[in-house]
Amino acid sequence: MVSKSSAIRLLFVILVLGFLVRLYRFDSPIADWHSWRQADTSAVSRNFATYGFDILHPRFDDLSNVPSGLENPRGYRFVEFPIYNIAQAGLFRIFGVITIEEWGRLITILTSLAGSFFLYKIVSKYSGETAGLASAFFYTFLPFNIYYGRTILPDPTMVATLLSSIYFFSRWIDSKTKPWSILSAATILLAVSLLLKPYALFYALVFLALIYKEFGTGMFKQLKLYIFALVAVVPLIAWRLWITNYPEGIPASAWLFNGNGIRFRPAFFRWIGYERLIKLISGYIGIILVIFGLYQLRFEKARLLYSAFLLSSSIYVVVLATGNVQHDYYQIVIMPSVAIIFGLGARFLLESKKISFFHFNRLLLAFIIFIAFSMSWLQVRDYFNINNRSIVIAGEAIDRMIPKDAKIIANYNGDTSFLYQTKRKGWASFEKPLPEMITMGADYLALANPTKVDEGLGQTYKIIKKTKDYLLLDLHRKP
Repeated sequence: MVSKSSAIRLLFVILVLGFLVRLYRFDSPIADWHSWRQADTSAVSRNFATYGFDILHPRFDDLSNVPSGLENPRGYRFVEFPIYNIAQAGLFRIFGVITIEEWGRLITILTSLAGSFFLYKIVSKYSGETAGLASAFFYTFLPFNIYYGRTILPDPTMVATLLSSIYFFSRWIDSKTKPWSILSAATILLAVSLLLKPYALFYALVFLALIYKEFGTGMFKQLKLYIFALVAVVPLIAWRLWITNYPEGIPASAWLFNGNGIRFRPAFFRWIGYERLIKLISGYIGIILVIFGLYQLRFEKARLLYSAFLLSSSIYVVVLATGNVQHDYYQIVIMPSVAIIFGLGARFLLESKKISFFHFNRLLLAFIIFIAFSMSWLQVRDYFNINNRSIVIAGEAIDRMIPKDAKIIANYNGDTSFLYQTKRKGWASFEKPLPEMITMGADYLALANPTKVDEGLGQTYKIIKKTKDYLLLDLHRKP
């Protein structure tokens, strides 16, 4: 058993080390794994910092019809409410010192660690300090979470605000006086979480589990609960209604649910169960802790709460089947549930009297953690790599050579990572024939890793610069 004072010291160590490991390649350009989504997020922030905080009309650099299927000449970007972008751009404008990309990474680092803290608070409250510390440890140091805990994405921040809302709501539930102050904190944090990502809605079952435990069927008579739910959800509804005025800025999302028909097919279970949970997140051998954790769940007083976490995560993965299979960062949402089960499994080993001789249980746990983290790191370490250094080199050079207000075609098959590096608005693909795109406002064409065929365009348009990394052409000048 771990004392409260020792737990606080250990938690502090976990959070400090968690911060330090997330500084790995902190200054890397946005050209690593899932750079497309990171670039789109950071582009909104950069436009706020450059042109002003028009938060009801967020814009990014892509002027194409690729995301929504509709013409989008103003570059609207209507996804989550831009809380993350306001923070990123605001801190950059106020303090400077580091780049806007680094501010984005720092926000994610700090909020992902806040998620670790509130996960500890939740689990330790119901299952003791050992389980709480173990859950926070895995949430902080699983290699999957280390990488995504420093990416420029709103998802880790959404999870952190969700966990903090659950914690404050649990405090309100367990309080005899049911103070409005604590419920208000839970409400505001849940509203922020939903605005960051509506996927927080899937965790409604966790709140219902807490409510049912306290009120039973009498929960339907609690006026404060209706106010809590209404106030938390109304901002999201208002935002979703507002963005319908700008359909050209809303990326197509119906495909996320089951666009390729993969739900419940063998490939679905292979990708989610084996490729992601067992291989990527658990590092193969870590699945042992999941098994122990599920076994231990049967004896937990908070098994209803933890089961709600698991069921919420399962429903989320099943509903957004194609999204979860196609993009591994979608599993950020389920990581609290994974960490809880890991934590319960670790506590089972640490406190099991049946295998405690000669510290065998601790040695076994240490062995599992070392192998699991090592195997998982082998999968995750390449995520930090720059996938195509040429787009970074080209972007830096192009930014020096062309006017700030020029529009550019930075062809990268629709991926906006290259366009982002140029710090210009434009197009990430040839969405139309080149002459038509010139009439739409394209001034320059940039091609990364140019081929002989690409260089043939120099017979029609003036080549500004040609290297092995990029080709830049002026579309308004002849050779």
